[in-house]
Amino acid sequence: MTATAGERALVDPLPGVFPSGFRWGVATAAYQIEGAATEDGRGPSIWDTFATVPGHIADGSDGLVACDHYHRWAEDLDLLEWLGVGAYRFSVSWPRILPGGGSRVETRGLDFYDRLVDGLLARGIDPVATLYHWDLPQPLEDAGGWAERDTAWRFADLAVAVHERLGDRVSSWITLNEPWCSAFLGYASGNHAPGRREPAAALRATHHLLLGHGLAVAALREAGSSAEVGITLNLYPVHPATEDASDIDAARRLDGMQNRIFLDPVLRGSYPADVLADLSARGFGLDHIQPGDLDTISAPIDVLGVNYYSSFCVRSAGDAAPHRNRHASPWVGCDDVDFVSRHLPLTHMDWEVDPDGLRQMLVRLAGDYKTPPIVITENGAAYRDLPGTTGQVDDPERIQFVESHLRAALAAIGEGVPLRGYFLWSLLDNLEWAWGYSRRFGVVHVDFATQQRTPKSSAYRYREIVAANGPGPAL
Repeated sequence: MTATAGERALVDPLPGVFPSGFRWGVATAAYQIEGAATEDGRGPSIWDTFATVPGHIADGSDGLVACDHYHRWAEDLDLLEWLGVGAYRFSVSWPRILPGGGSRVETRGLDFYDRLVDGLLARGIDPVATLYHWDLPQPLEDAGGWAERDTAWRFADLAVAVHERLGDRVSSWITLNEPWCSAFLGYASGNHAPGRREPAAALRATHHLLLGHGLAVAALREAGSSAEVGITLNLYPVHPATEDASDIDAARRLDGMQNRIFLDPVLRGSYPADVLADLSARGFGLDHIQPGDLDTISAPIDVLGVNYYSSFCVRSAGDAAPHRNRHASPWVGCDDVDFVSRHLPLTHMDWEVDPDGLRQMLVRLAGDYKTPPIVITENGAAYRDLPGTTGQVDDPERIQFVESHLRAALAAIGEGVPLRGYFLWSLLDNLEWAWGYSRRFGVVHVDFATQQRTPKSSAYRYREIVAANGPGPAL
């Protein structure tokens, strides 16, 4: 590939500074890139249904074609090989494998992932497979979705079906990606599929997602899997805006509903007592938590995936809270919490750029929990990337974002955090969920009209960083 002006201007600030064996990769998700939504027996997902409702997707788009990765996978794997990464984190499409959500396996769907995994291995790239990245089969949602306990067992069925086909070659499994988004954006605020605004259902979904994780871990191990198994959580440091007791309490409660409601069950085998007390005080029942569930959820894992994009600064809304729509916030029970700008630089998602927040969160994990090795399974940023007159795409803001967060990761390692890898989000510009194609996270620009791929300056920069540090061994 031809060097751009942006590539030639880059200075390598991170040569050989990460520990030997540190793992370098990139990540994608099935619904965001695959397309081929009605091919080879794939059934509808909640996102296919969600996208048909006017106003749900910002630009009115859908995932019918996306990046056409289903047909262009070999070209995309060549891009991975060119980047020099040692691992690729992808997700399998649940409705492509179990279209009805039941036991009938669509072998053509598994055939696609067979080709993908073999293609990765042929290029010397380790497959890291995520079993669930938000694309629940619509028939399961019709039966109640994640708010119903049975969905957790159906997820274990998916784990078994995928392992039977790919388990001899996939050495790393991630059960769930960001269950916070699935539960709270999907069932509390309705901003994501399935678009429900039912806070009590969101709490049930939270528990059943975690139960599904535990059941999938057990199913993989019962199937004789020797691969590493983990879960990926999206974690955000939460800071009070002032030292006022009400602001400190607002930060505690939001931290509970964003971070600890997932970390504590997985790593400690219990829900945080203060979170349960807060929810009970607000009238939410907890009878969906059954005896033995937390033992299943807290089965030992081999790796903890951390997705990091920003941090939060909050304050109590005080007297303004009673006038709000209590069903619109994804943070159940935190309708009286306001988010405060710290006037930091913003990405195109309007997320504040806070690299040190990554260091803070990693250090906190290592200090507060008995964690397995940690991997940053997503980190990246959306910016307004436009091709130049000669077709090149220079994105200095993304380069700065990645470099600053890598320095934060390195600082965390220096403080004793068992950080073992970094996966950049994302390989390709893609369907950014409810934002459609209006937000670009990729280090490779995609012209969605022609499907032409063009590496951005950030791709050249990441390639240099990986080459300077080595792609590392398997996770």
